[in-house]
Amino acid sequence: MLKNFMSEYQAKLRTPDEAVRAVKNGDWVDYTSSLGKPVLLDQALARRRDELSDVKIRGNLIDGPIMVAECDENQEHFTYHSWHCSSYERKLCDRGLCYYIPMVFHNNAAYYEFFLDVNVVMVSVTPMDRHGYFNFSVNTGVAAPITRMADIVIVEVNEHMPVIHGGYDECIHISEVDFIVEGPHEPFHYGKLIRPTEIDRKISQQIIPYLVDGATLQLGIGSMPNALGELIAESDLKDLGMHTELCSDAFLSLHNSGKLTNKRKSIDRGKGVFGCAIGSPELFDWLEDNHGVAAYPLEYVNRPSIIAQIDNMVSINSCVAVDLYGQVAAESSGSRQISGTGGQLDFLIGASASKGGKAFICMSSTYTDKKSVLHSRVRPQFNGDIITSPRSQVYFLATEYGVINLEGRSTWERAEGLISIAHPDFRDELIKEADARRIWRRSNRR
Repeated sequence: MLKNFMSEYQAKLRTPDEAVRAVKNGDWVDYTSSLGKPVLLDQALARRRDELSDVKIRGNLIDGPIMVAECDENQEHFTYHSWHCSSYERKLCDRGLCYYIPMVFHNNAAYYEFFLDVNVVMVSVTPMDRHGYFNFSVNTGVAAPITRMADIVIVEVNEHMPVIHGGYDECIHISEVDFIVEGPHEPFHYGKLIRPTEIDRKISQQIIPYLVDGATLQLGIGSMPNALGELIAESDLKDLGMHTELCSDAFLSLHNSGKLTNKRKSIDRGKGVFGCAIGSPELFDWLEDNHGVAAYPLEYVNRPSIIAQIDNMVSINSCVAVDLYGQVAAESSGSRQISGTGGQLDFLIGASASKGGKAFICMSSTYTDKKSVLHSRVRPQFNGDIITSPRSQVYFLATEYGVINLEGRSTWERAEGLISIAHPDFRDELIKEADARRIWRRSNRR
């Protein structure tokens, strides 16, 4: 006979206001990530604003509102931090209500184990199963290492979270939980579906020839990966695999087209591996109770040594700008934080070490500012910008004008290649800038 955990469940059950009494002045509180945001507990903690001081909260990729940040603009009571900004958290940064924590994602678990304090963790989970387990769902990538290190663990049962199978650390047992919170939740807000632009499609068309049958893909989120997913779905490619930090609707498109089988993966054969998921209701419906996918902590998904074991691993990431030396800025525009370091470096290193692997960083060749002025994303040289990927780790770069490989290339070869994929309107000026920096050979094409 199975043990009945309901008496323990009832003993640990609290209202949100009762549960947040565990938070003390000066505490570090963690909200984990994405749909792991504890909506009811966040609201309850905000209601304690005037009783508390210097409470620090961490999260990442969390949609708004975050009430502890919104209710205390002077930050006397609460200070919010993110280690990868969602569009909402980016706006908080713009208002001075969020502070970015630089983090390479494969080190996520180690950061918490060795360097960070977690006094209280508050995390949304699925309803408890008959064995006493709560599933971390699409938050599996980060949740377990944080809860393991927390002094007090509070789970918020969210009836809308999908149950997702995992490789390990996808669940927490009731015996490891201090308090349980229940309550009705609004259905998840998915935001506006990002539609690929014509430039996104052109960039994707540049990448398609580099893909082979049986390749395993890592795709970020946004219009370009969605465009690539659509093009692959229409291509002749077959037996593709998934090993990705973030699972998005692009992979659902690949699955629906019959391209995503995971049959030829070198490791985790037959399983599409991911850390977190953000997307449509249809995406979560596909992931729920699906034995063809497995959620893992980022310490596994993003570990370069794991990625390198996957033959024909192809990583697709994006950036804001690149300079003529091959340095990549992918997380900020000047000093303005846009997203985060995330897993770009992890997959650059891992995919490039894979047998047949390729690591791409993609961008449109230009952008238009608020004054309708056109600017090149290929810059002469960064000056004060935050560098996400150093020039020594950047390999394939793609724009709508082509693909280049910087691996092993000298400074003049890099400059020549980058100018060749810049927008034509800016190439002459970039040549002059390269020449002034003595990275343009006299015999180069002009």
